[in-house]
Parts: sequence; structure tokens; C-alpha cells
Amino acid sequence: MSRILIVMSAADVWERTDGSAYPTGYWAEEVAAPHEKFTEAGFTVDFASPGGVLQPLDAHSADPEIAGPDCAHHVQHAERALREFGPLLRLDEVGIAGYAAVVLPGGHGPVVDLYQDADLGRLLTEADATGKIIGAVCHGPAGLLSAVGADGRWVFEGRRMAAFTDEEEELFGTAENAPWLLACMLRDKGALHSGGPAYQAHTVQDHNLFTGQNPASSAPMAEEIVAALTGQR
Repeated sequence: MSRILIVMSAADVWERTDGSAYPTGYWAEEVAAPHEKFTEAGFTVDFASPGGVLQPLDAHSADPEIAGPDCAHHVQHAERALREFGPLLRLDEVGIAGYAAVVLPGGHGPVVDLYQDADLGRLLTEADATGKIIGAVCHGPAGLLSAVGADGRWVFEGRRMAAFTDEEEELFGTAENAPWLLACMLRDKGALHSGGPAYQAHTVQDHNLFTGQNPASSAPMAEEIVAALTGQR
């Protein structure tokens, strides 16, 4: 199979414990870098989200002081890829059978909707059961929490993974008043969370599960997925 599914959040606001609303959206590098790596390797990429809703760009990911000097390229690539793809697929209408891999980028949106999305849970559970590759980067691993088996247990309990760390959330200024912190929640649910230096690329592979810690991990994670899919590892 030569198709990869990127599942995006549909959330544009993150409600905080103090009652404030934090604007969110997709993080450009986490969409652009995997898409670029996948298409360069000859894969066709589809985009899906809850309700087929395209969330806005997270403005922080277009700020070079936050997202680095290459952010303009990432923004342009992500916007072009999404524009050319057209309306996103509805997550409740997507089956995993036609895909070699499913990948979850971040931005804070996944901690708003994907972590409890039953349709995503269905896709991930089936993907894992059939050995398909699953990728998630930064806050994307929140979506993994949606995969709960018929026995009520989390499908990814006991698996090694990376995700945006509590330290990085503190440094970014979004830990205070967050309803919950991703890395902490993953550990509480039974994940073997591994953290590297803040904002430096760090990826973890556990069998068919590929995860990255932060935006800088997006391209390395995608490269590892391509290598696995093309038999280069």
C-alpha cells in the first residue's frame, strides 16, 4: 500500500482551568515535515479530522522566534498541501484498510478532541492489531489515548513512546492552568514515556509505534516511518 493517513485535530480553542480560552491550531512543521518526507518517498497522503474540519494554523508555529528559521517553509508547505488536498476526510467515514500508516501531528488540539475521539480509537485499535505503522509527534500522542480495547484497557499500555514533555510545556508557558499535562497523563495510563532534552529531536520506536517528542522530531520520525515502510531498516 502506498497511502498514509494524517489525522489532524479539529479544535481551535483549548479551554483552560481558569476559564480562559487558548487559541490553538495545527503546528506547521508537524504537518509539513512528515508530508514532505512521505510524498518525496512516493507515498500518497490523505488528511482526515473529526467532522472533516480544517483547524486554523497555530500562529506560534509561524513565528521564527518560537518555531525557528525554517518556519516560513513549513507554513507554506503545510498550507499548500492542505489546499491542494481539498476538504479533509471525515474521520467517522475513514477505514484503515487502505493505508500503510496513520500519523498524528500535534499542536495543542489533540489534547482537546483526539484523546477521546471514538472514531480515531477505532482506527488506531485496528491499525495496531494488524501491525500497521502508527506515528505521533509532540501533542499528537494524546490521540493514542483514544484507543481503548473491548476489555476497557488502553491499547498502548506498556508501550515505549515520546511526547511533548512536562518540562517543555512549562517552558512554553502553557503548563499552568492546563487541564492535564500530556506526558504525565501518558505515564499515568501506563505508557513508558521517554523524554530527551527540551526542544531537541527525540524519537522512540516500539515495534509498529513511532513517536516524536516535539516539532524538531517531526522529520526524523517521518524518515524512520519511510524507512520502515520501504524495507530500509
